[in-house]
Amino acid sequence: MEENAIMQTAAAMCAAARTAPKTKGRDFIVICVVTGEEKEALANKMEEIHHREFGEKEFAWYLRDAANIHAADAVVLIGIKHNYRGVAHCGFCGFENCGACKKAGGRCAFAYMDLGIALASAAEIACRVHIDNRIMYSVGNAAMQLGYVDTNILWHGIPISASGKSIFFDR
Repeated sequence: MEENAIMQTAAAMCAAARTAPKTKGRDFIVICVVTGEEKEALANKMEEIHHREFGEKEFAWYLRDAANIHAADAVVLIGIKHNYRGVAHCGFCGFENCGACKKAGGRCAFAYMDLGIALASAAEIACRVHIDNRIMYSVGNAAMQLGYVDTNILWHGIPISASGKSIFFDR
């Protein structure tokens, strides 16, 4: 039954991310759920990133987070496609306008807002049904390096777990 609860929760999290409010009503959110071998490949990529970026340092969050992914039942990946909203006189991105942001290869601040709202909406669903979860940048970075769906997506991951003790507790 716990496995059913995990998959039902993952589906509801995907729906919550999809229906979360978006700036200018434009949807650039990308969502997928990974389990089994795909989830293990994601955790292995996180371990690879740790060794490449941090060497043999005793503590780095990539190894901690990778252990959580190995132990998780599923991972909900939520990403945003690289895009520009064309909001006049905005400047949230730090550039004069969208054209300047695009020319410099910057990212639209509204995309980050939309991603944050989608992530929070999905995590809230898991919380409502008492499924343990954490929003993790490290998972998203590994997903980006694995090229999930498209290489032009900024990902974050939400591992979810139904166990007797939260796998995220002793972090």
